[in-house]
Amino acid sequence: MISVALAAYKGEAYIEAQLRSILPQLSHDDEIIVSDDAPGGATERVVRRVMADDPRVFYVEGKGQGVVANFVNAIRHCRGDKIFLCDQDDVWLPDKVGQVMAAFDKGATLVLHNAYVTDKNLNITDYSFFALRSSKKGFLRNIVKNSYMGCCMAFDKSLLKKIMPMPKYVPMHDQWIGLMGEVYGKVVLLDAPLIYYRRTGQNVTGGATSAKQKLQWRRYLVKKLAGRILFDR
Repeated sequence: MISVALAAYKGEAYIEAQLRSILPQLSHDDEIIVSDDAPGGATERVVRRVMADDPRVFYVEGKGQGVVANFVNAIRHCRGDKIFLCDQDDVWLPDKVGQVMAAFDKGATLVLHNAYVTDKNLNITDYSFFALRSSKKGFLRNIVKNSYMGCCMAFDKSLLKKIMPMPKYVPMHDQWIGLMGEVYGKVVLLDAPLIYYRRTGQNVTGGATSAKQKLQWRRYLVKKLAGRILFDR
């Protein structure tokens, strides 16, 4: 069973297109969990309209505590053996699920795939997010420069016991999950672009941060990683 964990926040402009790009790729037993961090608004109305057409979509209210907590909330509601992370404003290409599941069938614990970067109208601006970010595997490398972008990730549920509980102030959920995959599983990178990664100018991730903030985040991340890994052993 596949679960798609989708964190939403005022995403009414694009979320229906995203949901309808995912649903044809899922089986009747799979599910999409939409955690809405601004419930009661237009996003909820759009999601419930899709739900009326397809019972595989489930709506849950977020906790209003930001993107990391919203993804954690979505993940906690997932029942599947494989969990796909999902942003509200991208579009999945038709063979995404098939290619990612093939990697799982070959022994992957966590899969990270490439993406086309687009503008808000899905015009391609970069043909490889991997090339743009110099994406690579490696634990230390991904502490210094993170390659793990949640909208391009999926992982086996066996990682949940390592991922959770997620540290409260971890800079981003996807980096934490990716690093847990590096330590406790087999990470596979797929060079094929499998989504349109839509840059709208309002994306929560991918924005500029100061050098001081990045250093503070890395110190916190290293401290929490060390505590989790040493305690586990």
